This record gives sequence, C-alpha cells and structure tokens, in this order.
Amino acid sequence: MDPDLARKAGDTFRARFGGEPSQVSFAPGRVNLIGEHTDYNDGYVLPMGIERGAAVAFRARADRVVHAQSEAFGAARAIELDGLTAPANGKDWSAYVAAVAWALAESGRAVPGLDLAIASDVPIGAGLSSSAALEVALARAFAAAAGLDWDATAMAALCQRAENEFVGMRCGVMDQFAAAMSQAGCALLLDCRSLVTESVPLPESAAIVVMDTGVRRGLAGSAYNDRRAACEEAVAVLRGRDPSVRALRDVSLEDLEPVRDWLSPVVFRRAAHVVAENLRPVAMASALGCGDLGAAGQLMNESHASLRDLYEVSCSELDAISALARAHRACFGARMTGAGFGGCAVALVDRGSADVFVGEVGAGYRAETGREPSLFVCVPEAGARLVG
Repeated sequence: MDPDLARKAGDTFRARFGGEPSQVSFAPGRVNLIGEHTDYNDGYVLPMGIERGAAVAFRARADRVVHAQSEAFGAARAIELDGLTAPANGKDWSAYVAAVAWALAESGRAVPGLDLAIASDVPIGAGLSSSAALEVALARAFAAAAGLDWDATAMAALCQRAENEFVGMRCGVMDQFAAAMSQAGCALLLDCRSLVTESVPLPESAAIVVMDTGVRRGLAGSAYNDRRAACEEAVAVLRGRDPSVRALRDVSLEDLEPVRDWLSPVVFRRAAHVVAENLRPVAMASALGCGDLGAAGQLMNESHASLRDLYEVSCSELDAISALARAHRACFGARMTGAGFGGCAVALVDRGSADVFVGEVGAGYRAETGREPSLFVCVPEAGARLVG
C-alpha cells in the first residue's frame, strides 16, 4: 500500500470533520491472473491483491448516521442507517457505503454511525475491482468501530451480497475474497463453491504487469449480466439431462457436445469458455508452484483467446495490448483481465526485464492505438487490515 493513500484519507477526514480519525482501514484492489467469468459459475479463480486499494479514515458517532466524504469526488453524503432498503436509488460512490451498512445489518451485526473519509488509488472502471476494495475497506472500518472480530470469509461474502442485492451488480465472490484474504507475495487460488483458498507464492523470477488500456466500462449497465444469464440458460438445459448439475463447474467439454443442438450458438460458446477456463486456475497455480513460467504464460494466452472468441468480452484495445505484450521477448503470456469490455490486461514477465517491458509495450500501444496506456509492475499485496 502506498503510505500516501492513508495520509490522503486522514487529510480528507480532518478537513471535513475536524479532529483526528480513530483508525484507518485499507483493502487492496486485485488483478485476476486467470479464471475469468468462472466465479459466478462456482469455479476456480487465481487473483492477487495489488498495492493499489481503498483507505477509509473513520471515527464512531453516537447517532445512527454515516457521514461520508470522498477524496476523489470531493462530495459529502449523509446516510441514515435506520430504514436502509435494497436496492439503492442512486449509483454513485455512496451507494457502496449504504450497501455495506445494509448487508452488515441484515446479517444481524451491529452497525454504528460513523464519520468516514475515503481515498482510493484504484482506477475506476479498469477491471481492478475498485468497488470490492471500497466495500471491504468499509466493512473493516464498520467492524472495528463496532468492536467485532474480523472474519475475512464472512465479511467477503457480506460485501458480495451488498454489491449483488443493493448496488445491483451480479458479481461473483472473487473480488471481495481477493480484497479480504490475499497474502503478501502470493496469488490466491479460490474455489468459489467451497470458498477454500490456497496461497500460491509467485516465483522470484516473475513479475506481474498490469496494462491499463485507458478504455473504461460500467459493468452494471453492460453485457456482464447477459453473459451470466447465458451461463444460467446452459445450466438449465444440462440439468434437464443430469439433475446433479448445479453450475457449469459440474460440466466437462464432453458433456456439452450432446446438448449443442439444444443451445443457441451464442449460449454454447459462452458455456464452452467457462468449462475450459475453469481448468486453468488450478493448472496455472501448479505451474507457478514449480516455476514453469512458460506453461503459466501459455495458459494466459489460451484464456485471452477464449475470452475474445467464445465469451466475446474483449475489445480491440485489449487485444492490441495483449498481442504487443506476447510479442515482447520478456513476456511469458498475457491476457485481458476483469470482466472485459475495456479496462486492463495482465502480463507475466521476466522480473529482470520488467521495466524495459513496461516502456516498450506502452510505447507500442500508444503508437498503434493513439491512446495513452498506464503500465505498472504489481507487488502481491495482503488483504484488508487496519493501517493506522
């Protein structure tokens, strides 16, 4: 975490409320190395926390009101805790504050009034999960103010519920789990059905580079929910043949062929991506564990092709920057990351050549597209915690 982020949250708090915050919480954004659109299909994912995240400076109040200030938006909101109901009427940043408070209350946990100030350095709409970082940092703040023990698994699930039911984004559980449970120096292999996690240390010779295309998208109003509906349609057909099928996690590519004619070509492609993609996180975790960066990179390349051709969530800019990365001598593999339709790609590169990679791929993308990218090396960051 950049220490300046906690300072910004504290400075915003002092300017808005006077006096000092009692504490500052932090939760990281995440980059998903592989396993895209598998989380809401009960599958496997392999994200890692990044050093960019959300910081919340906070202090308890005696009443039932949350007064929230955003450093990024320069806006203040007052949220009455009594009578919160889903879904939110507004979709600005304060909806996430209300959503987390609502989910905590719905679970029977104490929700105190707070003065709080938010600072974030996760690019919004870049596919690095700025919303989950904010949700989990807020949950960490509410829990600390209420004197609750921090149960990372339970809080991640509550934050997912907040985004699903209050904000209206039908995300899977990956983003919130990465923000809550990541370990420093490691990727997080998560089974989205059992919620069992395994920390996967990154080899010292490897570096992860995030490549922001500069193209932004809004998921709640995008084709994301259409993709999820297509998966559910495929499962309904498959369950008609085999009642034990609960999600695409339960299906092999061989199982799909007999129902090809029962599905539309689009739904078949969506299901084919998810079924194949679900095998890749475990395989990549194994490759990283034995230091086989070539095999790990090849899995990333295959993932991008599937997301582009079968799930159809890439775009010309994501394709361009991923291709430029794969063509670079320091790169083992590259793919779009996040839900798609813009945002970021991620590359696995040789650590000793990471700075050269950043400069040359960035210049190539700028020349090819006329857009200004942002490329940066990521250090795997630990999950939600109190930092001051």
